[in-house]
Amino acid sequence: MPTESGSFAAARQAKQKRKSHSLSIRRTNSSEQERTGLQREMLEGQRQHYLECLINLSLEKLKFAYFLLATGTPGQAGDCGLRAQSFELCKLFPICLKHPQDTKLPSSVRNTLLELFGQIEREFENLYIENLELRREIDTLNERLAVEGQTIDGAELSKGQLKTKASHSTSQLSQKLKTTYKASTSKHSNSFPGKADGSRNFCVGNWEIWGGDSWIVSSFKTTTSRAICQLVKEYVGHRDGIWDVSVTKTQPVVLGTASADHTALLWSIETGKCLVKYVGHVGSVNSIKFHPAEQVALTASGDQTAHIWRYMVQLPMPQPTADCNQMSGEDEVEFSDKDEPDGDGDGSSDCPTIRAPLTSLKSHQGVVIAADWLVGGKQAVTASWDRTANLYDVETSELVHSLTGHDQELTHCCTHPTQRLVVTSSRDTTFRLWDFRDPSIHSVNVFQGHTDTVTSAVFTVGDNVVSGSDDRTVKVWDLKNMRSPIATIRTDSAVNRINVCVGQRIIALPHDNRQVRLFDMSGVRLARLPRSNRQGHRRMVCCSAWSEDHPICNLFTCGFDRQAIGWNINIPALLQEK
Repeated sequence: MPTESGSFAAARQAKQKRKSHSLSIRRTNSSEQERTGLQREMLEGQRQHYLECLINLSLEKLKFAYFLLATGTPGQAGDCGLRAQSFELCKLFPICLKHPQDTKLPSSVRNTLLELFGQIEREFENLYIENLELRREIDTLNERLAVEGQTIDGAELSKGQLKTKASHSTSQLSQKLKTTYKASTSKHSNSFPGKADGSRNFCVGNWEIWGGDSWIVSSFKTTTSRAICQLVKEYVGHRDGIWDVSVTKTQPVVLGTASADHTALLWSIETGKCLVKYVGHVGSVNSIKFHPAEQVALTASGDQTAHIWRYMVQLPMPQPTADCNQMSGEDEVEFSDKDEPDGDGDGSSDCPTIRAPLTSLKSHQGVVIAADWLVGGKQAVTASWDRTANLYDVETSELVHSLTGHDQELTHCCTHPTQRLVVTSSRDTTFRLWDFRDPSIHSVNVFQGHTDTVTSAVFTVGDNVVSGSDDRTVKVWDLKNMRSPIATIRTDSAVNRINVCVGQRIIALPHDNRQVRLFDMSGVRLARLPRSNRQGHRRMVCCSAWSEDHPICNLFTCGFDRQAIGWNINIPALLQEK
């Protein structure tokens, strides 16, 4: 067999090496191409995911995402599904805002993202144009109905038809945003409402949504509330939304407000001047109530505590008030963010500050959403998102009773003015009556009748309880008959913390849609407080409180426009018109 020469063998080995190296290069290039293709597919999938998120998210969610970006709070997303999805979008916004030289993204990817957000901009533009067209249609209908004394507060109109489904969805989203915001203002992240593990996912779905509030056709004449319900004073000084408002039962009579800015303020009703600031809490202050006989306040907070603190105030000399009653009470206009109070209107930073409480009540494992004094002021009751209400001895700060039984977070608690009775409301659609008149035992009665969160339940004179709910109803109950309410009031928007004028039996209803309405105990509508481009609340109204004997303001409301408002309601004229 012939043998290869040395030079030929060396050449053959070199050729084989080159061929092996070429195959290796091809395999390497093939692997790199596969990885590049995989990355491209992942990037395309991620792009499609974000595109679907952007398209499917409702207008309100996108607004909320922009809000998180503007305020720099995406990192506080927590466990809330709504906030988490908004945070996911917020991560993309800065990418598109970068200068081309400052971004590490390929130009093709950056252009794709810019195109996606261009689509969002066009969607907002289309919604804005549609909004203008609908507004013109509403104005036209108002002109037709003006002759008959009727107005349309607004309508979710599309080609002349009402979209009731969108209205209902907007109310649901409003409640979820309220819950999300209140949780974010608490100090402890484990105090978020939800299941035992703290998780909560809001499945909003694909909504057909209108960027406004729930609106209905009202037959209430425009001249009624203008003459009877007058705005007297605005109390501006908080830096965030106000959850609760209350009036002292002793002299001197002052107004108290509890805010998400972690403070409680006391105000001169006549002048609107801030008298005292309490800064002892490290979470949102969700409730404020005054002792029935002393200058002592009780506040509940998102820091899982309730504080009892003493105040001393000296009322300033009253000043002439401007006439705020020049606009019709039924004028309905939209407000921009620049119309909101700036939070520094009357200089709350100049008033005396209280930094520490007399007593701190610390037995809850979640946000303390409300607190109240039992008759006599020797005991206090608190309601919490840990699904319990606690009864404390004020002097010793000891826990007397832990009231369990609600299936979900508590939303409010209220005590009877003359008897040892407590009523607690909850997200489980019920409210419970607790009877402590017999020291040895306490009985419990459960009231079922709402289909959504019971936002508050309050006592009236006699044996009646009035409850308000996110199901847009208010129900009047007889404590002797728990089976069914004796009156039901149906509204067009979720109802927040209600209050009853005990002497005249008038219920004040604060709504999510910025309205405040007055009803009697039989369910007859008496008035709607004025709202116009010059007066009234600009955001959700959270609470109402009567002060029947005050000569200047006998009704107070507060809301998320960071202000409280004092109203003068001519009750005799109101009842006479009924």
